[in-house]
Amino acid sequence: MPRDAATQLRTQLLAWLLVPLAVLLGADAFIGYAVALNFAERGHDRALVEIARDVALHLRGVNGAVELDLPEEARRVLFSGAPGRITFEVVTADGRRIAGEPIAAAGPIKPRVGGEKLYDGTLGSDPARIVELAVMPDGPARAQAVVRVAETKEQRTALARDILFSVVLPQFLLVVFAGVVVWHGVLRGLAPLQRLQRALAERSHVDRSPVSDEGVPGEVRPLVLSINELLARLDQALTLQSRFVADAAHQLKTPIAALRTQLDVALRESEPARLREAVEAASPGLERLSRLASQLLSLARNEPAAAGGVRLELLDLDALGLEVATQWVPEALKRGIDLGFESAGAPVMVRGDAPRLRELLDNLLDNAVLYTREGGRITVRVRALPAPILDVNDDGPSIPPEERERVFERFHRLLGNSRDGSGLGLAIAREIAHLHGADIGLSDDTDGIGNTFSVAFPAP
Repeated sequence: MPRDAATQLRTQLLAWLLVPLAVLLGADAFIGYAVALNFAERGHDRALVEIARDVALHLRGVNGAVELDLPEEARRVLFSGAPGRITFEVVTADGRRIAGEPIAAAGPIKPRVGGEKLYDGTLGSDPARIVELAVMPDGPARAQAVVRVAETKEQRTALARDILFSVVLPQFLLVVFAGVVVWHGVLRGLAPLQRLQRALAERSHVDRSPVSDEGVPGEVRPLVLSINELLARLDQALTLQSRFVADAAHQLKTPIAALRTQLDVALRESEPARLREAVEAASPGLERLSRLASQLLSLARNEPAAAGGVRLELLDLDALGLEVATQWVPEALKRGIDLGFESAGAPVMVRGDAPRLRELLDNLLDNAVLYTREGGRITVRVRALPAPILDVNDDGPSIPPEERERVFERFHRLLGNSRDGSGLGLAIAREIAHLHGADIGLSDDTDGIGNTFSVAFPAP
């Protein structure tokens, strides 16, 4: 793979692994801070309630009034030494302040006697936490009083921060360590892919041997297997292409050489009659060369890769067979061959490309006319059952069973055959049959003389 593609894959893997870790760390920090702040609030709230209760213990009811008897030592113990500011206020039931600094009341709902109420407020301009405690001081006069104690939130925030750092910092270090491990793990995990990429990049364009899967992870082995299968198919295709080019060059070489010889002879002649004879002698070679070039173009046009856009439409195979067979009657009569047609008696519908199917039947009839003995017979037959089938029976030399598959190969010709053929007609017929999803085969003729070429089409 290209370096930027490998980098992109590594980046994606790291993102999928590290981003969730970072998100998890952020969520953990947020939740941890909320939990730590809750613990700090609860602890300080309890301490604040205890201070309020301690102040309430120093209240006395004297002559129907409430007095605070809080020694200076006790005051210093309760309200000094803390990082934040803390203060108190004692008021009577009618709102008269007995001691302390003004603190905002909780609101219209007052706590019951002996019960406390906690709420947020301000102490000066700083946010504070306030506890309000309703008491009934001891003494002959049972007068009710309210004790309020307020504390700024610096100490709570500092405690929550300390708890957070003590919990999150180790987790952060753990995540960093995990990230480093993941980074190295991804690099080591992608190393076989990079080695595979380098092995493919360093290959020659002519090297189509299988790629080694040694050291490749199991998840990547199917990819290597697919690459090797592709290389095998590519090797087969290029081998066939090379063989085709070599065979085509060999086939073209003979008529070109003959044509050049005839033209050289014509150039040396000065008499018109002999010059005409030389030119006429070159005509068959030129015709053979033209036919061979036409067949090569037809073969290339009907290869599956080149014919991907072929459109198959419903057509009558019976009518098409009659049309093509009729066109070949004059050529058959020149050789004294009886060319007949046996109809199915009704339309036989198939999905096909009419020009290509005509070309298929043209090549089968051309092969039959070329190899059938003089005075022989050729029969074109169309059958509807068990499937649409097109048969061409001839009286040519019977092809041995071991050769019946090879006759459809390009440039293949039977040994000992002196007929002037190129070995491409049946190959073209097979390619066209495959384009239509049809099977083409060869068997003995029904009367035991000659051959029968059959093309079986799928039902439309």
